[in-house]
Amino acid sequence: MKDTFHLSTQVLGLLGHPIKHTYSPFIHNMAIDLLGLDYIYLPFDVPQSNLRNALRGILALGIKGFNVTIPHKEAMVGYVNSLSEEAGIIGSVNTVVNEMGKLVGYNTDVTGVIETLNPFKDEIANNEVTVVGAGGACRAVIYSLIRNFKPSQINIVNRTEQRADSLKNYFYEKMKYENFKTFELFPPDLVEVFRNSKLIVNATSVGMFPEIEDTIINLNNAFGKDQIVFDLVYNPPQTQLLKIAAGEGARTINGINMLVHQGAKSFELWTGEKMPVEKISDALTLYINKN
Repeated sequence: MKDTFHLSTQVLGLLGHPIKHTYSPFIHNMAIDLLGLDYIYLPFDVPQSNLRNALRGILALGIKGFNVTIPHKEAMVGYVNSLSEEAGIIGSVNTVVNEMGKLVGYNTDVTGVIETLNPFKDEIANNEVTVVGAGGACRAVIYSLIRNFKPSQINIVNRTEQRADSLKNYFYEKMKYENFKTFELFPPDLVEVFRNSKLIVNATSVGMFPEIEDTIINLNNAFGKDQIVFDLVYNPPQTQLLKIAAGEGARTINGINMLVHQGAKSFELWTGEKMPVEKISDALTLYINKN
């Protein structure tokens, strides 16, 4: 990683709280090194009460751009000067570019979802899909599915059906998509919902390190060989959900590919350069497995 800096070195970063488990500095600083760029990517732990002051500091210091993570993604919508189309619809920002003192907000989670699921695009089209969750990541998934994959129906499963209904109404208003069904996260009733879905996406943090034994749901015979099960969790790479699904014959995808692809889009917005995605993905997988 970079160990020498110059007056010309441009600063990139991450705003969030807490951020001690983030892999973004690993991803971006490795890409900077591989491409020989004069940048450095730094994590900034910023509580909600300090967000406004942190943004003033970013502008004063001329920081080129930054990622945004929990709990600032939705709040950032109100601080940027303009929004990309997808960030405006989703209502969440995870990447900001400082364009000569004007902050422009993007949501590159969309790129992460699209790049990860593109190999299965023809299978997903005109088929039923199920998304578990109702937070910011779920919004990015639903936006991507509607915009790029054209499923026949999207099932939203959440611990509280009221939040799932709220999300359904939100996307009907924003994108005029009406083929939703909502369900409460109640195992016996979901076996048929899962089995009828070509794609199942876990858009929650359940199963993330250190709570690796957790899973979104304990279901028997809920998965099949024709299905795709995508877990946005990237640590551990093989979650309990993916183990169960693979054991029943489903094709499984972990969250590393999405994490790297969303980072690659951020990197390109800041630097104009393409991130070496495959090298970064392989290195990150090895790093996570070692740690």
